[in-house]
Amino acid sequence: MVPTILIVLTMTFLNGCGKLSYEIPFDKDSSKSAFRLESQDARQCAPSFAENLCIPGEESSSENETEYGPDSYVAAMLFDLRNTNTMYNRNPYTRLYPASMTKVMTAIIAMENCSMDQVLTADENCVFTENDIQKVGLRPGDTMTLDQALHYLLIYSANDVANLIAVNVGGSIEGFADMMNEKARRLGATNTNFVNPSGLQDENHYTTAYDMYLMFDHALKYAKFIEIVGMKDYSSVYHNANGEDVTFECESTNRYLRGDYTAPSNVTVIGGKTGSTAAAGTNLVMLSKDASGNSYISVVMKSDNVDVLYSKTNSLLEMIQ
Repeated sequence: MVPTILIVLTMTFLNGCGKLSYEIPFDKDSSKSAFRLESQDARQCAPSFAENLCIPGEESSSENETEYGPDSYVAAMLFDLRNTNTMYNRNPYTRLYPASMTKVMTAIIAMENCSMDQVLTADENCVFTENDIQKVGLRPGDTMTLDQALHYLLIYSANDVANLIAVNVGGSIEGFADMMNEKARRLGATNTNFVNPSGLQDENHYTTAYDMYLMFDHALKYAKFIEIVGMKDYSSVYHNANGEDVTFECESTNRYLRGDYTAPSNVTVIGGKTGSTAAAGTNLVMLSKDASGNSYISVVMKSDNVDVLYSKTNSLLEMIQ
């Protein structure tokens, strides 16, 4: 008689609804057993982590280009999403400061942990008084929905709104940064470390051009994200601590959408996220489409100035046929 082993599987559900136990007969010699590895075919194998991702290969030529001084940039990449092909690849793994491109991950954490109608309340962490920091001008007790916050975050790049999201979703700036770093690791962005949700300068806050692609590519799974990053401007009414209406209007930091720069004629810019600080330089991660509707992600990091940023981005977009 063939010996039979009973395996008890205990499944504990994350929603705390209790435990269920199942008894499954198992014959160690049966060819039908799920535990006989030699009987498994390829269809039963887990897909590769990078199955639908672009992988950098040999670095692209950088002749007549410099990483330092005027007209310079440090990293640039172009990804063909349909064919999972890296079309241009320069310094993909160089650690750089992301500045406000950080807010791509801030949006991901918010969208994956909150509903759009959740009301967020500002505290003292959301108050910025510096004149040179992009902000809405929040004060303690101000409230807005997550939907409003995501618009101000991604279109206008408001740093006080980034903190608003962090303290309401993560409980604190530090707690939210932990959530960001955990998600980055799960996406394979292993050369990334976040210490805040805004991208304000910190030497321990860094990423790479390839990691930015991984995070932005994940964000594109959300229709709400694509909708918002493609908007030229935004106006909404939130409320102060007294319940009074406060109107704030803003324009996109993406200069393609504003009409300051023009993409090649066969390319349509869908939207993206900028980032700029003195230490980070000027940066842009962006989604574009060709005449057939195929999608591409471009990344340019640490450009010396805005003109260099958009000139290099255009040189990448010109590679799209």
